[in-house]
This record gives sequence, structure tokens and C-alpha cells, in this order.
Amino acid sequence: MPLGLGRRKKAPPLVENEEAEPLRGGLGGVGLGSVGGVAALQPGLPPPPASLRPRLVFHTQLAHGSPTGRIEGFTNVKELYSKIAEAFKVSPAEVMFCTLNTHKVDMDKLLGGQIGLEDFIFAHTKGQRKEVEVFKSEEALGLTITDNGAGYAFIKRIKEGSVIDRIQVINVGDMIESINGQSLIGCRHYEVAKMLKDLPKGRTFTLKLTEPRKAFDMISQRSTAGKHNAGAQLGTGRGTLRLRAKGPATVEEQPSAFEEKAIEKVDDLLESYMGIRDTELAATMVELGKDKRNPDEFAEALDEQLGDFAFPDEFVFDVWGAIGDAKVGRY
Repeated sequence: MPLGLGRRKKAPPLVENEEAEPLRGGLGGVGLGSVGGVAALQPGLPPPPASLRPRLVFHTQLAHGSPTGRIEGFTNVKELYSKIAEAFKVSPAEVMFCTLNTHKVDMDKLLGGQIGLEDFIFAHTKGQRKEVEVFKSEEALGLTITDNGAGYAFIKRIKEGSVIDRIQVINVGDMIESINGQSLIGCRHYEVAKMLKDLPKGRTFTLKLTEPRKAFDMISQRSTAGKHNAGAQLGTGRGTLRLRAKGPATVEEQPSAFEEKAIEKVDDLLESYMGIRDTELAATMVELGKDKRNPDEFAEALDEQLGDFAFPDEFVFDVWGAIGDAKVGRY
């Protein structure tokens, strides 16, 4: 067995029935300073003075209706929410999530780790709170959970005909505040999904939810919200701004056809082996593997960057194969 794979341990599925699907990140890029400017840099060169960096200014509105604001100078999602809150004089804690180029609760237009340079940002703020008792008659509730990168987990999709689909007051976009009185503020999507999966079948549990504040034309859109559209494109600009949890944001080109397909295939493998869907993790794995010469080099790169996941050997080989297939166009 290659050296890089021999040190691996088996990892049991994290979530088997409830999907956890985070917001998507991107690949590669050039540096963006934290003072609202960006510059195309050659590797190893120092950034230009802040006064010489072009400004990135984005237009934004509150999704339920507001004047248009202008924001700049953010490098991650939390800073973005703070800038939006400052522009509209609300608390940052009121911002639940953002969509790009639509004011509707459209999960295919959800702002994740990337923003097209010409995208218009709509901020969805907290609306009505509600408490719902749910009888878990089946193992799978039919929910896909995501989070906003700033401590709020919410419902991204509801499977048709599922336990949750039969409860009309629960909607796509609802933030899950607590389960049986246990606060979920600050939890990641996979933690919430696992808690829902671990709830015993045949018992009733209580959800406290907060729905996004709605404009008049959004009141009756439950039947269409959250349906998956694999062909949806978020960015309309020539590049994207990638927001990072650590380090500066970067301006990047749109992912290539190879990268898009490889990420999709790796995300499918994550669901098959580990019971989660995580496009940002899949994108990171593709980035680590696309220039490696063999699976041993790839395994060592995974150990260095993502060692905490302890991916099984067979999973690593399958991911390596998926990246290789995408490179040569075997989709």
C-alpha cells in the first residue's frame, strides 16, 4: 500500500439520512487586501500600497424591501453581514443569509464562499418566530441543512412527501434555533443534521424556527422554494470574490468545466462514503489533487490539509479516480 495511504483510519458515516450541505467555496486565486481593495499579484510579490488597489464595491438591498446600499471592505461572511447591517442600521445578528441577484428565498442563488464581481446582494433578515412539534414517524425527516458561515443553520431543501414536507408551517429558509430546547446558535450544518438524525424514531420533538422576513410577493412560495436546479449559475461577473474563514479574500476566475464536474463527482462520493454533502470540502479536495502525479502524493496532501477527517483508503482512491476522469473528460 502506498506510504501516504497506509497511515489512514476508517471513518464511520457522520450523517446517514439527513443531508448537511454547506455553502460553496471556490478554487485558487489572487490576493485581496482586507481594506476593500484587490490587486492581481504574481506569486511571491508584495501587495501594492492600499492607495493603489482598486476598490470592490457591491450593491445590496434587504430582501423584503429597502433602498439600495453600497458595501465594501469585507473579507469574510461575518464581515459582509456587519457591512450590510451598518448600511441599513440593523444588528448583524438579524442577517440570516444572502441570495445573489434575487430577493426570493432561492437556495440555488444562495451566497456562499463566492460572489460574482457584478452580483447584486440581497440580505434576508429575521422574521416571524415559530415553535413546531414534530412526530418522527420515519428515520429520515427529509431535510437538507446548510449554514450561513456565521453561526446560523437553516433548511436548504425539503424532500417531497417526507415527514417535514407534510408540516406546512416549516419552510425552506427557516433558521433552526433549537431542538428540544437545546440552542443551535453557533453550530455547523453537519452538527445540526446529526442531531436530527439521532432523534429517536416514534417520538415527538420540538423545533424552534425563525423564518426570513418576506416581501409581499414571497408569501406563498413554499411549493417552489428549494427545488434543486443543477444548472443554476450564481456569478454574472467576469470573476468572483472568494470569502475565506482564515486569511484574506481573493478574486478568482470562474471554475473551469473540469473543476465543476470534478467537484460534483467528489461531492457525490462524500455522500456515499460519509453521509454528508459538502461542496466546499469537495472543492478543496479537487484543488489538492488536480496537480498531483499519483494517489500517494494526493493522500499525503490530504493528510496535511484535511487529516482530521481520516478518510478511508478506498475513498481516497475513488476520489483520485474521479479527479482523473474529470481531467480527461470522462464525465
